[in-house]
Amino acid sequence: MGSMETGVPLKRASVIRSPPLAAGRSFFQRPRSRLARFLLFEKVDYLQWICTVAAFFFVVILFQAFLPGSISEKFPSRRSFDVDRGVVKSSFRELEFGDGIRFVPAKLLERFEREKKEVDSFLVASGRPMRRAGLRKPRLALVVGGLSPDAMQLQMVSIAAALKELGYGIEVFSFYDGSVHAVWRAIGIEVNILPVDMKQGFTIDWLDYSGVLVSAVQARLEPFKSIPVIWIIQDQSLAVRLSYYAKNGHSGILNQWKQVFSRTNVVVFTNYLLPIIFSAFDAGNYFVIPSSVPEAWMADNFLAVHNQSNLRINTNYSSEDFLIALVGSQFEYSGMWLEQALVLQGLTQLQNEFGFKNYSYPILKIGLLSGNSSNAYKMSLETIALNFGYPRGIVQQIDGSVDDCSFLGITDLVIYASFLEEQSFPPVLLQAMSLGKLVVAPDLDMINKYIVDGVNGFLYPKDNVGKLMRILHGAISKGELSPLAKQIASLGQRQARNLMVSETIQGYSWLLENILKFPSEISLPKAIGEIPSKMKEEWQWHLFANLSDMGNLNETNRKYGFFDKLVEWNQTDMEADTNTNSRLNESFSSINWEEEKRIETANARKRLEEEELKYRTDQPHGTWEEVYRSAKRADRAKNELHESDEKELERTGQPLCIYEPYFGEGTWPFLHNSSLYRGIGLLSKGQRPGAYDVDAPSRLSLLGNSYYRDTLGEFGAFFALANRIDRIHKNAWIGFQSWRVGARKESLSKKAEKALLESIEAQKHGDALYFWVRMDKDPRNPLQQDFWSFCDSINAGNCRFAVSKALRQMYGVTHDLDALPPMPKTGGTWSVMHSWALPTRSFLEFVMFSRMFIDALDAQMYEQHHQSSLCLLNLGKDRHCYTRVLELLINVWAYHSARQIIYVNPETGAMHEQHQLKRRRGKMWIKWFLFSTLKSMDEDLAEESDDSDHPNRRWLWPSTGEVFWQGIYDRERSMRHHQKEKRKQQSKDKIRRIRSRTRQKSLGNHHQKALLNLRESDIQLDLYLFLLILSLYDFVVVSHPMV
Repeated sequence: MGSMETGVPLKRASVIRSPPLAAGRSFFQRPRSRLARFLLFEKVDYLQWICTVAAFFFVVILFQAFLPGSISEKFPSRRSFDVDRGVVKSSFRELEFGDGIRFVPAKLLERFEREKKEVDSFLVASGRPMRRAGLRKPRLALVVGGLSPDAMQLQMVSIAAALKELGYGIEVFSFYDGSVHAVWRAIGIEVNILPVDMKQGFTIDWLDYSGVLVSAVQARLEPFKSIPVIWIIQDQSLAVRLSYYAKNGHSGILNQWKQVFSRTNVVVFTNYLLPIIFSAFDAGNYFVIPSSVPEAWMADNFLAVHNQSNLRINTNYSSEDFLIALVGSQFEYSGMWLEQALVLQGLTQLQNEFGFKNYSYPILKIGLLSGNSSNAYKMSLETIALNFGYPRGIVQQIDGSVDDCSFLGITDLVIYASFLEEQSFPPVLLQAMSLGKLVVAPDLDMINKYIVDGVNGFLYPKDNVGKLMRILHGAISKGELSPLAKQIASLGQRQARNLMVSETIQGYSWLLENILKFPSEISLPKAIGEIPSKMKEEWQWHLFANLSDMGNLNETNRKYGFFDKLVEWNQTDMEADTNTNSRLNESFSSINWEEEKRIETANARKRLEEEELKYRTDQPHGTWEEVYRSAKRADRAKNELHESDEKELERTGQPLCIYEPYFGEGTWPFLHNSSLYRGIGLLSKGQRPGAYDVDAPSRLSLLGNSYYRDTLGEFGAFFALANRIDRIHKNAWIGFQSWRVGARKESLSKKAEKALLESIEAQKHGDALYFWVRMDKDPRNPLQQDFWSFCDSINAGNCRFAVSKALRQMYGVTHDLDALPPMPKTGGTWSVMHSWALPTRSFLEFVMFSRMFIDALDAQMYEQHHQSSLCLLNLGKDRHCYTRVLELLINVWAYHSARQIIYVNPETGAMHEQHQLKRRRGKMWIKWFLFSTLKSMDEDLAEESDDSDHPNRRWLWPSTGEVFWQGIYDRERSMRHHQKEKRKQQSKDKIRRIRSRTRQKSLGNHHQKALLNLRESDIQLDLYLFLLILSLYDFVVVSHPMV
């Protein structure tokens, strides 16, 4: 497992291990045996110990004979039913637990440290100051399954309240409503209910949030793509279900869950056992933040519902019985049974405490909680107890069908009988303390951290079990707990309700600091130390005081209902495949193969006759040039004359088409379906089926490169459409609208669309830029800053520097002048979020300018950003480095190219001119933005690219669109003329060869030719005679008219 590290051998060494005997000294001559020192017994009967050891060896033989050979074959948790344990345990056959195994999120910690060092070194090497504007709070989304009161809700409410104090803005999303809705509202957090029908899709723009915390299995279907996700897992229900899927062959569901776990930035577990259970899905992103909420919540519910006296009766225990629970580590390892045996040995004298009562049966009962419920284990336990002198029936192994809480709830005393150093406070001890039970545990480091000896529990030295009896003598008086012991148990119960609160809240705060990367306009949260002390001392129990826990059952049913639905979907897909195969097999089995053979033979004979007849008839043949032209026409018709839907036909007759760039399936709910709009997918895999959207990567190969697809963002759609635009765009005007505008509900209404079309058709404003998303209303600009100040605030304070340097390089300005175009602070607002419309011809001019600008910007930032994802325009790693500068570039070009800038109200359609032309005179850099200037620069770059004379720098320009200049046109025309002349010459040569080739004379037809010549001569003679007679007749008629 990627997140596990093994520092020492996995097998735990035996607790009792004697060193080799010193030379010249026998065993009985030693002043004090190590075993005696270990137990701190004053007198040791060695014969008795020899018998005991012999009994131990006998038990070991029984273990090896009847129990599984490896301890890892057992299910590592006792908190599940036998049916669940049998399903899950098969995943951990190779793993043993012991002292040497620890969970260490090595990959995560290394990544956090590496990223921090990279950012620090980049800031030093860049030589540029980078500033955080801090204009708005970081926002977090919390996705929960439902709003019924449970342990997860208590933990999430407590964490959210603390994070809110640190400066986070938090919003909750739930699939079901419930009584906890009022709790969230009480702490000032908004709650949104997501649709239950997952086929409807989610209409949430997750990019508005800095991160998402998920605790609901239903959220696995949400397409989180470009946002950090933290998945919180608190129980084993999902692991049990995944094991069920594996057992029943639902590989499709397992692969989907593996993708979910791999996609998640961090998977957070509430104890160190859960990463072991989910080890098959570990992608190196597991993290543990221990929490006491699950055990405390379970104990509270248990005490509220059950009565100890009734439970004892139901479990065949008397109210007079003194019941001791022997519990151990949540992990099972080979030395655990021996440690439990040592504790049992130390409790043998406890029977004397109950001898004063005259009962016909022993009232002392010791119950051993263990995950192993086999008959062999029970026999071994009984043998050990009898050898220690316990009467039969006193020491019992608790059946696995009884959950821990039910058994611990009826006990008087809980003894922790495991010496394994764990990484967190044992959950079973936490549960016992929450139930108000007196806890006696060894003085392990993690237990010492939370239990103070004699205050909220008792501690005994792990290397001196003999002192355990002394502690119990003080805690038990006259067959029951002493008043002091009861007071200690009560104090432990109060403290257990809020154990580990500080560690949990600080753990999530630290994790968010290392995962979330905040843009420069977002303020950093406060330091962890500024969390109010009260929030770090107790969970928010008071908010749940009057809520019923009945909804928790519904929540569990919903969760398992979701699992069943996944199985149903998987079975439906499998049945569909099976039915298809079965129908295919049935169709083959019903064929009469003899009849098919006769039909095939007849068809073959018929085809042969048709081929013979075809060559007997005259076939008209054209020239190769005609065949070539007809083939090209057919290919062009195949590509262009496809079946069109009504929207595409309507779009052809409109003056405007608005394109909506989008990334993948998660953005589909925000796209429009009317004929005015058309989608352009920046990912080939995420195209909408049947929508006739434009596939941007197929139109511009640069977008097939994931680096530039992310770096350019939605701006890449401009380049894809401008590349041979006449093949796909037939409208006089072109517009764009980001899918995020639809998510914010700021897109054009029907009324505004109609007003925009009427204005374009009437040419009211001429060659103008229409836009409908204002900079002064953008959430990133709460202070309504001017253009360049806003650009700096969202680009780490380096927008002016980057734009000025790119323009100097673009125009070839060598001397150090201020190359930053002035943008007025008054007179109107500006466009943001790529939501505007332009004449198509002007759009191509803007793309011409943009290609040169981005080429210059890429030349100065590519090397550093491509290697480390760090750039001057953000304070941390950022895949979308250029996007925030490019978002505002349309304003610079439109203002300085002397175009009218018109704002369209997206609701009413009212139009207002911004930065009026008559007031711009003397402020615009017109000569730098003239079409003739840009066209000349474009042709120079095209000629340079055509001559293969590439500059000694990174050159992106040829890859962003068409490369064309007059020389290319002349060369292509000359090439076409040359090809035409070549084809003509080839045709002439072919005809000449046909005419000049020698023909072989026919053999055996000389008589036929003679006969043919004779017949031709006879026909000519008859013709001459007929003409002679006709002439004589005319002569006679003319000479003798009376005849």
